[in-house]
Amino acid sequence: MTLPPLSPPGLTSGSPSSASAVPPQAIEWTDAARQAAFEAWLADQATHHGLLPATARPASADASFRRYFRVDRAQGGSCIVMDAPPAQENCQPFVKVATLMADIGLHVPKVLAWDEPQGFMLLNDLGAQTLLDVLDRDDPHANLGHYKDALAALVPWQSASREGVLPAYDEAVLRRELQLFPDWYLTQHKGFTLTPAQQALLDKTFATIVARNLAGPKVYVHRDFMPRNLMVPPADHTPASPAQVLGVLDFQDALYGPVTYDIASLMRDAFLSWEEDFVLEVTIRYWEKARKAGLLDFDGWSEDFGAFYRAVEWMGLQRHLKVLGIFARLTLRDGKPKYLADTPRFIMYVRNTANRYRELGPFLKLIDEVEGLQAASGFAYGRM
Repeated sequence: MTLPPLSPPGLTSGSPSSASAVPPQAIEWTDAARQAAFEAWLADQATHHGLLPATARPASADASFRRYFRVDRAQGGSCIVMDAPPAQENCQPFVKVATLMADIGLHVPKVLAWDEPQGFMLLNDLGAQTLLDVLDRDDPHANLGHYKDALAALVPWQSASREGVLPAYDEAVLRRELQLFPDWYLTQHKGFTLTPAQQALLDKTFATIVARNLAGPKVYVHRDFMPRNLMVPPADHTPASPAQVLGVLDFQDALYGPVTYDIASLMRDAFLSWEEDFVLEVTIRYWEKARKAGLLDFDGWSEDFGAFYRAVEWMGLQRHLKVLGIFARLTLRDGKPKYLADTPRFIMYVRNTANRYRELGPFLKLIDEVEGLQAASGFAYGRM
């Protein structure tokens, strides 16, 4: 989830990447004028890129206003069309970050055509399977190879970072994201009214979270680096380097900020959870790669994994609270209730982290009051 807005998944649906005997699923339109504009634009692109407009079908939904369609090519294979109404979506960051990632050597969609005024974009197709689709949820360690491939893309992305290229993931952004938790999750979803003392506690907790997360090194931050946004390439894809084994999607809201964010996002996923031993194993492997790349030269992080891991947990806490607010907003404001089903996972993440740090003890009590739970007596991730 690029937050905000949240955008799982990327360009995938499980639809075949080439024509099949099954009629394509119809694309639903609520705006006849936009439908007409899309069909005219696609017909024009068909002549330039060998497309078969009649095969256009949904490829994925998005938690923003973007939609993705898959369309077959006459000579085989397929392309992806992004439908991003310009009144709601700005595609310039997508194009900028796609170019940046491609220059770094990551496997990302290529922009084949772009009608910026209308908000239509043609992309090459990175395949129909996300990493989430192929993970073995019952045997975490069977997935280690996939997570190594993810790290092989993540560390080069971070290593290429330069200040001033992407907008800053600064205090203002972190605080704005955290405010989604009381505004949407507590007040709107749970109907919970904070007392003055509880509000003061929340303010103090947020100040601590922000300070901890801004203290460390800064890099390029994908902001939704998780299995649902990483693509398993089709059989005919030959990666030029380990960084290109997996395709990377949903990067349009990338910023320049905490080095801990993307590894926290990867291992504390929005749609599945791992036992802590596997989280630790992958995070240690990331730590080893990142310190060799010179990304962790701060406050003993490159020598002490424990110090780095604590920073990852504090970064994860910020993300978890933000996501709770966004999932509530998606349900209550945007009419997308499916995301709220995953809020128990994030409450678990929040409680587990708060239970580990003494200064978060009062905040844990507040969370337990909101949720009607007893304080945790131990720590375990658990699969959900």
